[in-house]
Amino acid sequence: MILTPVDWAVIVLYFVVSVAIALYYSKRAGASSSEFFLSGRKMPWWLAGTSMVATTFAADTPLAVTGLTVKHGIAGNWLWWSFAMSGMLTVVFYARLWRRAGVMTDAEFAELRYAGRPAAFLRGFRACYLALAVNSIIIGWVTAAMAKIIGLTLGVGKWQATVGLFMLTGLYSTLSGLWGVVVSTRRGCPRSRSSRTSP
Repeated sequence: MILTPVDWAVIVLYFVVSVAIALYYSKRAGASSSEFFLSGRKMPWWLAGTSMVATTFAADTPLAVTGLTVKHGIAGNWLWWSFAMSGMLTVVFYARLWRRAGVMTDAEFAELRYAGRPAAFLRGFRACYLALAVNSIIIGWVTAAMAKIIGLTLGVGKWQATVGLFMLTGLYSTLSGLWGVVVSTRRGCPRSRSSRTSP
């Protein structure tokens, strides 16, 4: 694939804007852990919920959907259509209630809802299981998909693409916390109240 100067300009502009947003929100995100992880709980619940659903769709999604369609025909799309619909129901029905619980993570919610040592064990187990197993697998396949796309479009090797992806996403998410992550994926949102809290 041969990229024209206009293509390169769009790619560079996208990354420049992403890093600029991260720098803009870095001071706010550095004010406290609540600002960094929960955007100070100032984000509208609908934006928080929508952002949570949007994170389930990444560079791997078009590749997976194509594979499902080739293998199962148009009916194969029901697999991800059901995820999209259930995700949006989560936004509409649960995001506001989740925000009212005043917790930072779902593991914390489990311990709040179910008391005692069993609840503490459940919280620890879920935290380790999701962080070490589930999220590692998800990050692996999303990164692999994006590395393939970058390799085909930019002619970059797999490892160079992977390192570059981790450095760039690590940079803007570490600098800006949830504020920058949500705003960079939803450009044009109202600046005053736009970031993604635990709903």
